Amino acid sequence: MSKSFEIEINTEILKWVIQTSGWTIPELAKKIGMSGEDLNSIINNNKKITISQLTKISQLTKRPIAFFLLADIPPEEKKPLPKDYRIVVSKKGEFTKETLMAIRMARKLQMVSLELVKNLNLDISPKVMKASLYDNPKYIAKEYRKKFNISDELQKNLSSNKLFNLLRDRIEEENILVFQIPMPIEDARGFSLSDSIPNVIVVNSKDLINAKMFTLMHEFAHIILRDTVIDMPEDSLFGNNIKNEIEEWCNEFASEFLLPEEIAIEIFNRYKSNITNLENIEKISKKWKVSKKFLLYKMYKLGYIGRKDFEHLMPVDKKTKTGKKGSPPPDIRCISERGKKFIILVRNNVNNNFITLREALDYLSIKVHHYQKVIKKIEGR
Repeated sequence: MSKSFEIEINTEILKWVIQTSGWTIPELAKKIGMSGEDLNSIINNNKKITISQLTKISQLTKRPIAFFLLADIPPEEKKPLPKDYRIVVSKKGEFTKETLMAIRMARKLQMVSLELVKNLNLDISPKVMKASLYDNPKYIAKEYRKKFNISDELQKNLSSNKLFNLLRDRIEEENILVFQIPMPIEDARGFSLSDSIPNVIVVNSKDLINAKMFTLMHEFAHIILRDTVIDMPEDSLFGNNIKNEIEEWCNEFASEFLLPEEIAIEIFNRYKSNITNLENIEKISKKWKVSKKFLLYKMYKLGYIGRKDFEHLMPVDKKTKTGKKGSPPPDIRCISERGKKFIILVRNNVNNNFITLREALDYLSIKVHHYQKVIKKIEGR
């Protein structure tokens, strides 16, 4: 087929894809190798698109070519973006291409999960209690800490990764799916989708493990409040003048769950004479699997340090490393990203012949020779 072969597409879908991709028309046109005027002409039906141009748009916007041939935008694609509760005013309502892709991926997995659940005739309704801003977040956090059987000793004895996985499993037992998807840290650290069944939490896979822990519990609080939002949980703890009652409620919940006030007071009293010593902060952080940022917030909130110490000791975020070097094996990555509950749903659908192995590999984003490795690890957990 000639690269200059022209093809009929639904230009309304093309327009919508560009609007929701994070690309501007001039940026996209430049990447394709054409002018913005020519791309606008295609969008406005004044010019045909070639298969070569459509292929490039397909690759850049992460949409299959067949998507541009549909008669209408699928209903599940029309769901609004999560409410933007990030603290960066200049970014309000604007997201990077990677973050938009993460939201789309989560929506796709949410839709797939519903189909998988229906095939197995299971109930995926969230089992979490419903709360409002009038309820006390500290009380609800204490109740969930008890329900999840998170004792002080358990928290101290587990590694950060094992504690995160345990909390993730406990949340998934409440019929909430938890995915880890990469996004730029400076754009978003997590989001929650409670406007459809199953409810979903997404944690930024690029983040540091103890920061992920806070995001996980913060987003779980949003699920309790039945919110669909995207935010930067740890960052919302500090030094901004933006008041958001919902974010404050979720921060209080996560704070009390991860380090109950009575435990925090006992710890801080023990180190009171030298509480600003960086080695002590590091020691407490490692022992209780919470970030240094979170600790400083807790110290400040409980009156153990003043504003000056709070600002002086605040650690600077380090950029996470990207690239293939040091990436985990595909089976480990799959379990980390998709989570135990989703993988079991996929496995049970394959075993009951509701979906093909090929479909399962697409849902899990792995190759055939990694499938059994993933299943064995999940079953042996």
